Amino acid sequence: MLLALVGNQNCGKTTLFNQLTGSNQHVGNFPGVTIEHKIGQIIGWKNYDLVDLPGIYSIRPYSGEEKVSRDFIIERKPDAIINIVDATNIERNLYLTLQLIEMGKPMVLALNMMDEV
Repeated sequence: MLLALVGNQNCGKTTLFNQLTGSNQHVGNFPGVTIEHKIGQIIGWKNYDLVDLPGIYSIRPYSGEEKVSRDFIIERKPDAIINIVDATNIERNLYLTLQLIEMGKPMVLALNMMDEV
């Protein structure tokens, strides 16, 4: 099963990816750290692969990184999406969430940064 971490830039996708896969991908407190997708196996879940995608604000891409994410979602067709939402800026994040819902994929909405709300 292929699960994709999708969300705006700097919302914590790579941090969650590292925790779930045991990876040590670089994280930063600024946009644009992840510029290509990374795939890892979820610890203890033998047949579950997790994909860390670059930050995206819309299914209609404006940057190369956003195009990488959009193309992966549309062409690779993950089995489900984990939409990481920055709880400190829900309104901006929900634009992408609504677009993802319209795609009809199974999706989990994960509110991140709750300690800063």
